[in-house]
Amino acid sequence: MARTTPRPAARRGLFIRFVAMLLGAAVAAGLVLSMQLPLMHHRASVRVTLPSLVGAGANSTPLAWPSIGGAAIDIPALGVTQVWHNRVRPIASLTKMMTTYVALKRLPLGPGETGPCLYVTSDDLAEYQYEQRVGQSSVPVAVGERLCEIDLLNGLLVRSGGNYALMLATMVAGSPTAFVEMMNAEAVALGLRSTHYDDVSGFSTLSVSDALDQARLAALIMHSALVRSIVRQVSVTLPVAGTVASFTPFVGVGDVVGVKSGRTDAAGGCDVMAMTFRQGGYTRLAYAVVLGQRGGDLLGPAGNAAYALATSALANRVVATYARGDVVGRIGWAHRSVAFGFAHSAEVTWWALHDSHPFTLHMRPLVSTITRGEVVGWLSIAGLTRALSLVALGRVSPPSIWQRLL
Repeated sequence: MARTTPRPAARRGLFIRFVAMLLGAAVAAGLVLSMQLPLMHHRASVRVTLPSLVGAGANSTPLAWPSIGGAAIDIPALGVTQVWHNRVRPIASLTKMMTTYVALKRLPLGPGETGPCLYVTSDDLAEYQYEQRVGQSSVPVAVGERLCEIDLLNGLLVRSGGNYALMLATMVAGSPTAFVEMMNAEAVALGLRSTHYDDVSGFSTLSVSDALDQARLAALIMHSALVRSIVRQVSVTLPVAGTVASFTPFVGVGDVVGVKSGRTDAAGGCDVMAMTFRQGGYTRLAYAVVLGQRGGDLLGPAGNAAYALATSALANRVVATYARGDVVGRIGWAHRSVAFGFAHSAEVTWWALHDSHPFTLHMRPLVSTITRGEVVGWLSIAGLTRALSLVALGRVSPPSIWQRLL
């Protein structure tokens, strides 16, 4: 009997059905794969659990802003800047901070050095006598007296001598007028937009600024070890004047270490107060500035207002100590997670009154297995220059495709 050979049409039908089955399987596989791709690349989720991070800023106290005038707080180490009624006003002898800055920029002086010297002239004596008559702060001098740069800086910062400021300006620039031009050029260069100087001592009502500019200038000049050593003195001994007390309120009391005060009828009482505090084993400075205070001798109310403001600001410090391995939170996928925490021990300080949360968490975009000890992110804290590394305290892997399907 002869063999029956499939007809060509039947063979083509079988082939078409076979190809259709393959295409269908490929499409189905593609659909499954496309559904799983987002899961395969899903980033690990993070949950923060450390109470001191979640509750930061909960226990704060109000700042003791003065009832009149203007004020500012500046705590560079904590990233804190706050102002209150911050408008342009006469600043009296706070002007001498810029006098100091310009003088030391032109005639640098280190601790233990005396700098160039001058001899008091009859014109210098006449200037002292004039300042005494008009009620400007000044330091006694005598014709022929030898005064060096360090003496002039001591006299103008501690005793607020207007005549010392004039002699220092002449030593540096040849004349007070030329020196004032330097002062205003520096104010512009430093971005002190509310500040303008009309004289070197601040007796002029046209020497003006605001509290924030003065806080920033104080922080700048206090970078100088020499300035810090001068302004913290409760008294200073000068060649003719002898030992004279500081005019800066509260210097030497508690943690107060300067910086400068001033008073005139137009300016009222003004004070720039620097107060120390400890942070991470280092001594830091907080600056409280008050302008336009009234009552009594003007300096007393200004000092009291600055002291109250500084202490209220520092009362809002929060200090926390973290040990290596302290848990910050958990990281992982769905029900698969692992704790993460500090890679090293650290003591950190933040300010409870920050406008925004003091902590910022920076996590790596992790999409695959996380191993024990692997850096998973960093914790930045307002005012802290170095971020703290965070590491995984165990191992965790994302679920497989099939586990996600089940």
